[in-house]
Amino acid sequence: MLERIKHMLIKEFIQIFRDPKMKGVIFLMPLIQAMVFGYAVTTDVRDVKMAIYDSDASQLSRELTARFVNSGYFIIAKRVENNNQINKLMDQGSIRAVLKINKGFQNDLVKGLKVPLQLIVDGTDSNTAGIILSYSAKIVGQFSDNILLKKLMRSPVKTFNSGGTTLETRAWFNENLESRNFYVPGVIAIIVMLITLMLTSMAIVREKEIGTMEQIMVTPISPLEFILGKTVPFALIGFADVLLITGIAVFWFDVPVRGSIALLFIATALYLMTTLGIGLLISTVSQTQQQAMMSTFFFYFPATLLSGFMFPIANMPVIIQWLTYLNPLRYFLVIIRGIFLKGVGPDILWPQMLVLAVMGLVTLLLASRRFRKTIA
Repeated sequence: MLERIKHMLIKEFIQIFRDPKMKGVIFLMPLIQAMVFGYAVTTDVRDVKMAIYDSDASQLSRELTARFVNSGYFIIAKRVENNNQINKLMDQGSIRAVLKINKGFQNDLVKGLKVPLQLIVDGTDSNTAGIILSYSAKIVGQFSDNILLKKLMRSPVKTFNSGGTTLETRAWFNENLESRNFYVPGVIAIIVMLITLMLTSMAIVREKEIGTMEQIMVTPISPLEFILGKTVPFALIGFADVLLITGIAVFWFDVPVRGSIALLFIATALYLMTTLGIGLLISTVSQTQQQAMMSTFFFYFPATLLSGFMFPIANMPVIIQWLTYLNPLRYFLVIIRGIFLKGVGPDILWPQMLVLAVMGLVTLLLASRRFRKTIA
């Protein structure tokens, strides 16, 4: 049995690396995708182009404007003098926000009056608009607190309220709330699924198309041995891609790895059992490589959307949330983010690892049973 599997492994590796393009698919494509995802997939909002409509032109209005610039989130792209300019800039998409400061702003502040400000935001992208509003509210709040503090310091009678509540916030696991730390580890799961599905889904179909299935039929190899011979090379390639992307995440994007690397590879093995099993199952029911490729992407895209990689599962309809329990990518994302960001161990992640193990065994068993030593 071991001898037969050994020869199957040698044949698969020769067949994989014989084509120079395949080497690019296996190693270069994950590298490029990891870099693209690391830079492009982010919800951080920086360098927001803002216009200032300052009708007061006072020291305090300039100080407020400077606070927006110095925050690092906003760029003053234009200073406008009327509403028509605002409408034109918004329509062109040249700016994302407008801060309107009314005349008498400084005088009203000095008198201790409540002074209204207006922030107009382009709400086309609701997520970005919400973040801009949050940033702006924090900047204006700090400005207002600073004005109040200066008044108290100048007042001859220092009067302070004894009551009140203050909220002190602290973010665990991702202290700076950088979305890159959230998304880059997920790229490992996304790319490994894509690579292994693509390779394995065409494994058996390729044997039929190039005519080597007849040769396999006359050998004493069993379906289980055949499946092992097909999956082990792709599993090793999957581990190599995980190692490659992890290196990029840690050394290029500075994503922390707080957990065990050994646990990461154990979880990857369970995950690969599932993706390889699904790929082989697709290969056994497909007649051509085109059918296998289309079936792969028919599974891959919904799996990505329903994994929690881009959209929170809790925000999905209840029926869709139940459907995500059949998605192996959902469980591996929890594992990989837990290892990278939280540093948790198997005592926390064992439910997800158990589900992946069950899914992997079931899919590999179904693929083995589907395989028949016939051309049909």
